Amino acid sequence: MSAGRNVLAVIPPHIGGRAAGAGLAGLFPAGVRVTVVETADEDLAALRGAHAIVTALAPVTAGHLAAARELELVQCASHGFDYVDLAAARERGVRVCTIGSSGAEGQNVAEQTFALMLALAKRLIPAHTALVEGDWALPRLQGSLTELSGKTLGVVGLGTIGQQVARRAVAFDMEVVYAGRHRVPAATEERLGGARHLPLDALLGTADYVTLHAPLTDATRGMLDARRLALLKPTAFVVNTARGALIDQKALADALERGALAGAGLDVFDPEPPSPALRLLKAPNVVLSPHAGGVTRETLVRIALAAVGNVSAYLTGGGIRDEVG
Repeated sequence: MSAGRNVLAVIPPHIGGRAAGAGLAGLFPAGVRVTVVETADEDLAALRGAHAIVTALAPVTAGHLAAARELELVQCASHGFDYVDLAAARERGVRVCTIGSSGAEGQNVAEQTFALMLALAKRLIPAHTALVEGDWALPRLQGSLTELSGKTLGVVGLGTIGQQVARRAVAFDMEVVYAGRHRVPAATEERLGGARHLPLDALLGTADYVTLHAPLTDATRGMLDARRLALLKPTAFVVNTARGALIDQKALADALERGALAGAGLDVFDPEPPSPALRLLKAPNVVLSPHAGGVTRETLVRIALAAVGNVSAYLTGGGIRDEVG
């Protein structure tokens, strides 16, 4: 039963803080006591008594897990889970879940991915900047303007979000290739315009656009390093709306600065927010956004409903979804 059960909702200020947390708290069933904080160690009494933690990109460390003696579940209000110490959670028998199967973020992340791709292909940022400064830049830019149609999109991670991106690529008359630990069913490949599974290195040498939708794990951290970036065509673009640490940011800046890549569209950084000294912020041919891929008004509602629904099901004795490892 849910009566007498305690939930700690950790909502950092850049996600909306206490105001957003108050709305989330109101979604829980009667009898569940919800404490809203902006960091997990802000209210140590609430942390110690929590049976479940809902975290919106806020770290849940080994220290937090050790202090939370009653804790049974950590619910990530996202597809990612890299900000939770999974090893410590396993050691203490605490279950960790995401909202992956809900698809809550898929719509907007896919739209953000294409916004970045289109901005790169059409050189929207330099075109806008030039016009504001009184410069009719068409003669200078027209040689670098391209179309998405007829290009090959390489999707790294063809999960819920990756498939949303691939489906839109078909509508743009793009060819889809994908890399991942497993090949998806043939019916899914057919639905995605005959998408082809390739090893990652082969995909990088084939694609005109590479978009990352893999989770951040020990195996994927820095997956696009200097060696792999060198496999890309000099006319290729890299787009990352997943996690900043999937890319070696220094190596990407090096490649862009020496013209080894056509450009990059980045919605995520490592760390966030990035340091003003990050070279990628001033690299040529980049389009940047502040991790906006999962924070539209519509997306935030879906995320909250998915996270609260999963925790509520657990607290009332039901099953849970999207348990990690």
